Amino acid sequence: MDEYTVYGKICKNLDLGGLSIMSGIWKKVVACSLAALFVVLLTGGAVFAGDVIGVIDSQLIITRHPAFERTMTQLQQIMRQKENEMRLAVEAESNQERRAQIVQTKRMEMLREEQRLMEPIYNACQEAVRIVARQRNVTVVLERASVYFGGQDITDFVIAQLNR
Repeated sequence: MDEYTVYGKICKNLDLGGLSIMSGIWKKVVACSLAALFVVLLTGGAVFAGDVIGVIDSQLIITRHPAFERTMTQLQQIMRQKENEMRLAVEAESNQERRAQIVQTKRMEMLREEQRLMEPIYNACQEAVRIVARQRNVTVVLERASVYFGGQDITDFVIAQLNR
């Protein structure tokens, strides 16, 4: 069973009313991809003429972090607790507007918990990318999904760096 299947099962078991645990990850991936695409389009690719371009699969790197599974288990427990708190609070409230406010507040609490728990993993992954890029003389690192052709895939090297 690969990381995506395991992670999918974890997320599938959490019904957060459309709230995705990976929301923070995807926001960063999309932001980085769009920024890279903007730079390429803005400069017509000329900036990369002398650069060595590395590509990574950031989602794979994050899921292979040594603390990822433990963090996901911890996050799953916190989410269940927050979901139960939300259900109890909503059941006790008769005012529909107040119910919606309770749901929104609990969802925000869940997002903050996700960010708090995942931040050390994101930081470690970013640092591993920097280290590997320096070691391999890579000057630009892009998300693999935003590169149609070329680039040196350093994903496995970054994962190895994380596991040291």
